[in-house]
Amino acid sequence: MMGIKERRFDPLPRDISLENLVPEDNRYRRLQAELDLSFVRELVAPLYARGGRPSVDPVVFFKLQLVMFFEDLRSERELMRVAADRLSVRWYLGYDLHEALPDHSNLTRARERFGLRVFRRFFEAIVEMCAEAGLVWGEELYFDATKVDANASADSMKPRFAVEAHLSDLFGEDEPEPRPDATGAPGGDPPGRASEKTHEDLTRANAGRHDWLSSAGRPRRGVVRGHYRRKADFVASATDPDASLMQRRAGGSHPGYHAHYAVDGGKARVILAALVTPSEVMENQPMLDLLWRSRFRWHLKLRRVTGDTTYGTAENVKAVEDAGIRAYVPLPDFGKRTPFFGKRDFVYDAEKDVYVCPRGEDLRRYARVRKERIVKYRAAATTCNACPEKSRCTNSSKGRVVSRGFDEGYLEKVRSYHGAAPYEKAMRKRRVWVEPMFAEAKDWHGMRRFRLRGLERVNAEALLTAAGQNVKRLLAYGGGKPRRPAKEDALRQPGPTPCRSFRARRHLAGLVRPVLQQPAVVIGSRSKVVGI
Repeated sequence: MMGIKERRFDPLPRDISLENLVPEDNRYRRLQAELDLSFVRELVAPLYARGGRPSVDPVVFFKLQLVMFFEDLRSERELMRVAADRLSVRWYLGYDLHEALPDHSNLTRARERFGLRVFRRFFEAIVEMCAEAGLVWGEELYFDATKVDANASADSMKPRFAVEAHLSDLFGEDEPEPRPDATGAPGGDPPGRASEKTHEDLTRANAGRHDWLSSAGRPRRGVVRGHYRRKADFVASATDPDASLMQRRAGGSHPGYHAHYAVDGGKARVILAALVTPSEVMENQPMLDLLWRSRFRWHLKLRRVTGDTTYGTAENVKAVEDAGIRAYVPLPDFGKRTPFFGKRDFVYDAEKDVYVCPRGEDLRRYARVRKERIVKYRAAATTCNACPEKSRCTNSSKGRVVSRGFDEGYLEKVRSYHGAAPYEKAMRKRRVWVEPMFAEAKDWHGMRRFRLRGLERVNAEALLTAAGQNVKRLLAYGGGKPRRPAKEDALRQPGPTPCRSFRARRHLAGLVRPVLQQPAVVIGSRSKVVGI
């Protein structure tokens, strides 16, 4: 007999609540138990008036952002539809079945009210939780960046002057007043501000320095290096003016951004810093700002910094080595670009201050270019013209020239690391440490294309994604991982190392059990277990 289901809905009994309807093993139950977000109320308290109609709880706002991250949702409208249908999400937000959920427009207004500063502090609060749980090792730091499409079309690219004129007509040229930060100080000044003279000296010293974090990844468009001009200085997207054209591997170009991560070298792979810049900004440019922010914000005792060839600039290497940190970065070999002998084929003699060519002849200093920060060495023209290897060395009749940068000594020091076991290990580790973090964010959490527009908004979106990735590691490893690898703990601390992780205990038991099954050999009055 065919059954027919009648649509009949009886009122729920009074003794049934969301607390009973949500399974005990639901992930939002664990998220509620492990992650206390009440601190966000203190972060945003100065941004609200003391009177008036109550707003949506800021804790609910950030919980909704985490739900959007875990469910891989692309809009606030879709988020609120899911929240209305999902009992577990309602339970996590604290809304009963009869309570009306916030409108999606409330989330947009709250995000605009908070600004980038609050989202950065929220991200750092999550990192602090990871550090307190022992998930931040603090001796290694890995850098990398990835391309992310902007929420704009290549057809929206227009001359930059036209786009800027259009935006100035719409919004005016007056800059908005600085928002007070969570401390209540206008403009973000921390409590206990320095004296006026100290403040003026610091302002004057930093006037010529560009800070990538405080500028939200915005480059200086007025800076020109020689005759080179960036294409982004001339064209911009009318939809997202902060995005710039980037080349895709499959061909063609699309407006986009670069997302930069600084990842701790511990097993939990906690993201310590995140930044979004226009795609025209090279990966190595914000590296130092991310490094110093991570180092001093989290009091790291860094021993080494690892990145790919893009990060191996003289400026980065010098700054890292001067800080007492080893720079494990491959250095570009420009000698491979020409059919002639490369710079590595010449040996520098520091005592004589000369370069020695492959044939044993000296190249002596003849020029010092301060603007380019290089010293030029040249061989005698008569010697070079009579050399049988000239066709492989140079086509100049004035002698071979080799340039040496002012910071070449730092690059030679970094080259001495290459081939050593710690360097090779760091290079292997880099491939499985940072790049999978970007793959996780793109494949599972919608980072292939930003849904928001503008540098401040996409930075807030990237910080929420990075915070969500750290939350996943906090839930997976929280309280069960040591601050440093177990091998180093055993070397530094005598006695057995406590092991609270079930997986680690099971692994250790699997190693010990076969040994304990071996026969014991009695030596004197003591017994010793040996393998046969």
